[in-house]
Amino acid sequence: MEFQFDIVVIGGGHAGCEAAHIAAKMGLKTVLITMDMTKFAQMSCNPAMGGVAKGQIIREIDALGGLSGIITDRSMIQFRMLNRSKGPAMWSPRAQCDRMLFSREVRKELERTENLFLWQEEVKKIIIEEKNVKGVETVFGNKFICKAVILTAGTFLNGLMHVGMKTHMGGRSGDMPSVELSNGLVKEGFKIGRLKTGTSARIDGRTINFKLMVEQKGDGEGRCFSYMHNNIKIEDEKSCYITYTNIEAHEELKKGLDRSPLFKGIIKGRGPRYCPSIEDKIVTFKEKERHQLFIEPEGRDTIEYYINGFASSLPLEVQVNALRKIKGLENVEIYRPGYAIEYDYFPPTQLNHTLETKMVKGLYFAGQVNGTTGYEEAAAQGLIAGINAARKIKGENEFILKRDEAYIGVLIDDLVIKGIDEPYRMFTARAEYRILLRQDNADERLTRKGYEIGSVDNERIKRLEEKEALIEETIDFVKKRSIIPESINEFLAKKETTPINQKTKLINLLLRPQIGIKELLLNSKEARKLKVFDSDRQDEIFESVEIRIKYDGYIKREQLIAEKIKRLEDIILPKGIDYDALKSISTEGREKLKRIKPYTIGQASRISGVSPSDINVLLMYLGR
Repeated sequence: MEFQFDIVVIGGGHAGCEAAHIAAKMGLKTVLITMDMTKFAQMSCNPAMGGVAKGQIIREIDALGGLSGIITDRSMIQFRMLNRSKGPAMWSPRAQCDRMLFSREVRKELERTENLFLWQEEVKKIIIEEKNVKGVETVFGNKFICKAVILTAGTFLNGLMHVGMKTHMGGRSGDMPSVELSNGLVKEGFKIGRLKTGTSARIDGRTINFKLMVEQKGDGEGRCFSYMHNNIKIEDEKSCYITYTNIEAHEELKKGLDRSPLFKGIIKGRGPRYCPSIEDKIVTFKEKERHQLFIEPEGRDTIEYYINGFASSLPLEVQVNALRKIKGLENVEIYRPGYAIEYDYFPPTQLNHTLETKMVKGLYFAGQVNGTTGYEEAAAQGLIAGINAARKIKGENEFILKRDEAYIGVLIDDLVIKGIDEPYRMFTARAEYRILLRQDNADERLTRKGYEIGSVDNERIKRLEEKEALIEETIDFVKKRSIIPESINEFLAKKETTPINQKTKLINLLLRPQIGIKELLLNSKEARKLKVFDSDRQDEIFESVEIRIKYDGYIKREQLIAEKIKRLEDIILPKGIDYDALKSISTEGREKLKRIKPYTIGQASRISGVSPSDINVLLMYLGR
């Protein structure tokens, strides 16, 4: 049969679900085609969302009207705010999720989304005519004619799994690979490469001695990811547990190195440097006597646990023998072995910042096919690809986030301009403007942008305006009101900070590191009349106010730097510029500029191999 849609999304992982949902939400008739409709947004690796920098991305997805934050809140069994001992630029929310519930809740949301249709089948071919996408064809000969295709196939493109010296074709454990899509795109002229990732064994919780491990509980504060939710108190919160490898376990692992596909050269793709397999760790860091492991629950209604830090592709018996040398796992039984998987990806310098391919109009790539790793990075790309595909079909301007506006902007700019030579993972260190891109203010940065493009509804805007009004009222009160010594000195003494001897502005006391805003205001009778104390979002408001006041100098300085850098970002490079005619540019610089085709001087300056002197030549060429 032949079907007509505006947009076809290939793949039902985190990228595909976000892309399909947002495109349909923006009014485009969209179909999401996946091999297995029981595994939408499957957590193929650890059952958690967020973490350092990743938590900020989830908040940004939510601020733009995406799914990930809402679904995380519905399925979380533990919440923690990481890096609280550091400055607020480093604070990162992380939630342990019920893996099966997460997938079910995604499906519920997709099925209730207007304009969105679901189809279970394998896509074998993207139909391209004269460098324009026309649709897709499935293995049973069905054709879906459309104006845009978003490819989000994850690790399924020619996926090859490894356990010891045994290999098996598959997109992940229990799933078949996609074997024809890559070849068809290569014939269209796309460059392709191979990457590798891996996961750990899943273990039977009945065979774990948790008493020998360190329990890691959640914060218990009632936090959440989505700006549409108030504080969520998790019922029956689940703990994670910490244990460590040891010399005995390392010796068992070493026995299998001669049958390791990684060290025998069977695995050709490069793996993620920041998430190496356990066998890679014991070889690379041979001086270390132990490595930390996190034992993470897979859900409320299962006894299955994930071992974070023990990814492996060693033979099954080696994995089991090594695990049984670890404290608390002496009698462990496993459900399935850890494995490595190799898969095809497309170097992302072949993309525009909209995630549309440069070579074929109407074709977008998102997720691990672009060389990233992680649910959050994939979901962010799916969201941006879906937004831009929808806007292009409607004849609207492209939607691009800049590096000072969002971690999502940093992620996509890094991929498109710098490219990758290993699976890309987001870190706070990758962002130049961390104090601007905090987890607490993603809605203030992005929600109005989402409203302007049609991805955000009136209810979300209303909540943002309410939040901003409460923040401004509270800041204004703290700046203008004073407090007398008799009202506050007892409190200051408890906080082990110097008492005051005269009437003092509240803001001056709040600037002291020992003082928090909520407890300070509770010592003022007038402050208790503030509207924030009647709000069920008061913790969220107080956090934002305290960050704004205590880090005001840092925030303003970073804003100033960002404004200066924007001058380069706004200098447009003309299309069709003849870089070969600019002989003063280095040979490497010319080759990189011709291949990547940056839009602005700022983008050109971030390309590896383009030197400052090359940028000066471009500025002179432009008459600057």
